[in-house]
Amino acid sequence: MRTEAAFAALRGAAPVPASSGRTNRHRLSRGGDRAANAALYRIALVRISSDSRTREHVARQTDAGRTKKEIIRLLKRAIAREMFRCLTTTVTVPGITDPRPLRQSKNITLTAVAQHFGVWPTTISTLERGIRRDDDLANAYRDWLTAA
Repeated sequence: MRTEAAFAALRGAAPVPASSGRTNRHRLSRGGDRAANAALYRIALVRISSDSRTREHVARQTDAGRTKKEIIRLLKRAIAREMFRCLTTTVTVPGITDPRPLRQSKNITLTAVAQHFGVWPTTISTLERGIRRDDDLANAYRDWLTAA
């Protein structure tokens, strides 16, 4: 999936021309992952009922003469577009391997750290090695180590 259109097609949210005569309209593709399409439909319904921006968009589309079915089709494509952007945008993750050398230099055991924070020692170990990510615990752990 290199493009947003390919992602939408795999989700069954790509528009397919369904024009006849003088009418120019589109329908959703029947292909693609039906479960993902159903999830997009549910997201669209929840947004219509709870999100003010989406409600305003639905009102504008209704005033423009679109049917509810067409509006939901447009929303599903917009949601697929947002999901594709979220999935393909790279996010830099801060490194959290600095607490281990600091803990070892102060001769503090994993068990002592785990008891202080009320977690298992393996939780602290995986946090130190970068296997598990828990920003709140990592920040509290760093602060505790610098104060110790």
